[in-house]
Amino acid sequence: MNALAHRRIAEEQMDDPDLDPAIYRAVLSDLAQVNHVTMAARPTLDFLKRVAKGRDRLRILDVGYGDGDMLRRIARWAKRRDIVLDCVGIDCNPASETVARAHTPDDLAITYRTGDYAGLAGEGWDCILSSLVAHHMTRDQLIAFLRFMKAEGRCGWLINDLHRHRFAYHGYPLLARLMRWHRIVREDGTLSIARSYRPVEWQPLLDAAGVKQARVFRAFPFRLCVECVR
Repeated sequence: MNALAHRRIAEEQMDDPDLDPAIYRAVLSDLAQVNHVTMAARPTLDFLKRVAKGRDRLRILDVGYGDGDMLRRIARWAKRRDIVLDCVGIDCNPASETVARAHTPDDLAITYRTGDYAGLAGEGWDCILSSLVAHHMTRDQLIAFLRFMKAEGRCGWLINDLHRHRFAYHGYPLLARLMRWHRIVREDGTLSIARSYRPVEWQPLLDAAGVKQARVFRAFPFRLCVECVR
């Protein structure tokens, strides 16, 4: 029987609100390494290159920033191109804000917030981004998020997530063990792949959210992204 035929819905350990803060910090640190090794920023930066054409400033919201590593990559990317950014991250876990602030140099102007992204409606976002967040959401939560991005992302939005793929599912545990990442990162990472989507599964979600103009595409290695550029 194919274990990946259907999307898993089990909860991940890092989403436990009672997880020890010290363990959560270690998990976020290793997840930032995972993102670096797996080139997680590439689809997001490619998206921003398209959105930034003809613009010299952008107001960006990153939903579920975790360690803040994606926003730091974005901020450095923009500095090299003389693009003025107003970077804001929102994460529902208050421990993320503590970790992200500690790991962010003073010369990177990033605002980290704790709370519900829905409370930031109407704040004039040019771009709304998320990385490795969609698979943590229930179907209803994801549809609500798509509606939010559709309504609030003036220039566009991007979901950068995993692809539920057999090679990734079996290969990631080997990589994680080789890199000596935290046990939770090893176990949650494998579960994350099983909880993620396949390309054909995105269209019903987009239809339910009323999103008419979006592109679903794969990005190396084993990323599945959904974007809208206006």
